[in-house]
Amino acid sequence: MKRLLLSGIAYLALTGMAAAQACPAVTVADPQGIAAGAFPQQYELSAFEAAANCKLEFSANPAIADLNARIIGNGPLPPLADRLPSEPLIVAPYDEIGKYGGTLDALSNATESGTSDFMSIRHVNLVRYSDDLTTIVPNVAKGWKWNDDFTQLTFFLRKGHKWSDGSDFGARDVKFWYDNLATDTNVREKTKDYVLVGGEVMNVVVIDPQTVQFNLPSPKPGLLSHFANHYAQGFQPMEFLGQFHPAIDPNADANAQALGFENGYDAIKAYYGNSDWMDTPTPMLAYPSLVAGLPAATVPTLESHIIIAESTEGRHLVANPYFFQVDTAGQQLPYINEQDELFVGESEVRLLKLVNSEVDYKAQALNLDYAPLLLENQEKGDFTVELKPEIALGTFSFNVTSENLAKRAVFGNLKFRQAMSVAMNRDEINEVVYFGLGRPQQYIAFSPTPAFVTKEMEQSFAQYDPDLANALLDEIGMVDVDGDGMRELPNGEKLVLNLQVATQGISVKLVELVGQNWKDVGIDNTVKEVTTDEYRSAQSSNQLDVTMYAKGQPLAVILGVSELFQPPFDNYFNLRSGMLWGEYIDTNGATGVKPPQYVYDMMADIDAFQAAIAGSDESNKIGKRLVQNVVDNLLFIGTVKAVAPIYHSNKLKNFTEFQTQSYAYYRTYPYRATQWFLDE
Repeated sequence: MKRLLLSGIAYLALTGMAAAQACPAVTVADPQGIAAGAFPQQYELSAFEAAANCKLEFSANPAIADLNARIIGNGPLPPLADRLPSEPLIVAPYDEIGKYGGTLDALSNATESGTSDFMSIRHVNLVRYSDDLTTIVPNVAKGWKWNDDFTQLTFFLRKGHKWSDGSDFGARDVKFWYDNLATDTNVREKTKDYVLVGGEVMNVVVIDPQTVQFNLPSPKPGLLSHFANHYAQGFQPMEFLGQFHPAIDPNADANAQALGFENGYDAIKAYYGNSDWMDTPTPMLAYPSLVAGLPAATVPTLESHIIIAESTEGRHLVANPYFFQVDTAGQQLPYINEQDELFVGESEVRLLKLVNSEVDYKAQALNLDYAPLLLENQEKGDFTVELKPEIALGTFSFNVTSENLAKRAVFGNLKFRQAMSVAMNRDEINEVVYFGLGRPQQYIAFSPTPAFVTKEMEQSFAQYDPDLANALLDEIGMVDVDGDGMRELPNGEKLVLNLQVATQGISVKLVELVGQNWKDVGIDNTVKEVTTDEYRSAQSSNQLDVTMYAKGQPLAVILGVSELFQPPFDNYFNLRSGMLWGEYIDTNGATGVKPPQYVYDMMADIDAFQAAIAGSDESNKIGKRLVQNVVDNLLFIGTVKAVAPIYHSNKLKNFTEFQTQSYAYYRTYPYRATQWFLDE
């Protein structure tokens, strides 16, 4: 009988009918002999079970029902099997299977200021870059397919995927985001270039509930890269926001008015804002008097955590009970129960909180100035500080569309900009500000430097040559009229540059050194530290003589986003210049100031560059032409590319070493913060 029983078991095993074994708890550190998946550090469920010859059993955070009860608008929680997609994304943690619980403490500057670092921790998009910053891997989408000429990109979504309120997510939510938010001028007056191809809209088609297709008017291979590194998520909940959109619901205005909004678009802007920026204030901050009667306090999300409280002092979030990722032991992610974001506007106070170990992770707005104090206290404070290369570098730009016409004439003179560039002592800046750890160079837009950029381009007018600076300034008629040692404008007016510094984007010590360099050649200036919001507001309203911030993007970003080459040469959150040039382009010449021809040449070239295959002879030729245009015209003046600190508490586990301290690949997004956990 025993022999017959064993034979039966063997037969069942051979026919695949035996109960599968438990899955091994694979980590990056210990793969336990299981072959890597099609993409680094993650698997699709069926592929993982096949590779490990196992059946993955799922389990949930024991506190998830209590966390769900704190999400305004969410109903009772269904079983985990009804909350996960049929094909959840299987994540291999870096070092160990985590444990649930705890609150991640984070610091930002203010609402919509210095928040991208924290946002990236919970961020998801259709795809992402792996931590090699080269390989694009599935995320919300389980796969994708291009046609042969890169004019059609199809995404395949996960069956059974849910929004954080339990409603179904699918292809319709991608089309809704594109057609009814991103390209609807009632929501966003100016359509962002990253959702366009050569300035034209795409046609987004729902093939079936889990398949959505982007049809492009011309090739744009970098569209996939855009979804992998950008904050703009390629989806929004049609069921929730659609009730307020006239194109989706004929009762949209009435639905919104019943809740206290003026109309449907007013409700959409309350929940979604007028941009893809994830930290637009929620109704909790923008409409606090209405919150008690609203169906939800914030728009449902696919992110790992959802906002449950917001004020001018900060935000609080809890884990998304419908999150689509699980670890290799079958535990639903994220591990960390809650997140707390505190707004602190003063850089000195933020630094003190870091030294006092009141923060679990921070990189954004940490300039190298802070490194000595942080490094000195890391053992005592039980935290780690790593210095990693930055992608952007401190960059200055003169306001070539200044409302003061005498200043506009000088700032628009290439010889003036050349003089201001060679007046900078970049070697001294490197030693004093960056402790000799940086590399002086000119701004070339691309960073890291692609192969098609020559050393001559990278160092164009980056030498320290005060004699040349003085000669150029003399040549354009800027002389010291009153004998005080400072040069006046050619018309005799006094010139004092107002250098307003937002330390989130550039070191005040760097600006002070540059200011002294400029005084040394007779250009007077004052340095004043301002909040990021003050700086952005003044920059956007064309009030600054000089704009300054970190600037530069990797090839992977530029393939999908054109803004560095189109006036005003970046978005609201970063370094811009030529505001009235941008206005002229946006209004087709109705208002603003017409840009010079080289700007139109760059605009044409960036469209052609994005249509070409990266690395091809055609792409490299156009890229080289773009960079040559940038350095020949010196609209932006670079300084030193260096390193910057990354701070994390030692109790934060599964934290891996970053390749860069940068915004470019959306900060923590490649490093999988959903598998971080707190060992307290």
